[in-house]
Amino acid sequence: MKTKMAFTRDGLTIRGHVFGKNDRPRHAVILSHGFLANEQMCYGYAKVLEELGFLAVTFDFCGGGIVCHSDGRSEDMSVLTEKADLRAVVQGVQEQLAPEGISLMGCSQGGFVSGLLAAELGAPAIERLILFYPAVCIPDDARRGKMMYYTFDPSEIPDVLGHIPMKLGGGYARAVLDMDPYQAMRGYTGPVLLVHGTQDRIVDLSYARKLKDIYPDCRYEEIEGGEHVFNGKYEVRARQVLREFMQGIPESD
Repeated sequence: MKTKMAFTRDGLTIRGHVFGKNDRPRHAVILSHGFLANEQMCYGYAKVLEELGFLAVTFDFCGGGIVCHSDGRSEDMSVLTEKADLRAVVQGVQEQLAPEGISLMGCSQGGFVSGLLAAELGAPAIERLILFYPAVCIPDDARRGKMMYYTFDPSEIPDVLGHIPMKLGGGYARAVLDMDPYQAMRGYTGPVLLVHGTQDRIVDLSYARKLKDIYPDCRYEEIEGGEHVFNGKYEVRARQVLREFMQGIPESD
């Protein structure tokens, strides 16, 4: 069962959906999509979580993708605006669904953002943290002046990094230029699931191998042959690992 939800942040409407019927107290998982994408990127995992008895909330970041149904412009988007979006969704889920607990799950840039917010909110406010190929490389990419499709001089970041495949503002790079991602994500002590493909050519595997060491309670899984965004047999394996990890939280009576 999928129903619409909406949240607000600084006058912007964040649009999304909840999978599952909130007919009794349940735990909720908020899923965050990656760069250039939208909430549909997370639908498959949301359905897995719904089958397990969780409320799964998906949403579009403001200006976060090529086809995005939330308010906001792509040129204003950064990991910090997305962290603010996610914080607003957490608060909205608490108010609208009143779950017994909230976990965060993110893919790629959504994983990076989820990790940043989990470090700020901490446990038990965030019950569990699930990171699929988190884009911890973003600050390093900004310092190199090469962020996906966008190339620039990091010493003189322009107001607009580029227009293709979507318009991206210079604030996207400036927001992370001086960030140590491992320090920024450090401090979350709840259970963590970190999954990364060994053939990821966008976020090198070395980032995940270093990231796992900052968490005191981390299940780390490398999917042999998996690339950035899991498909086919690699997604089957990722869903299996997600099921195993989340079944550690008991359902409410």
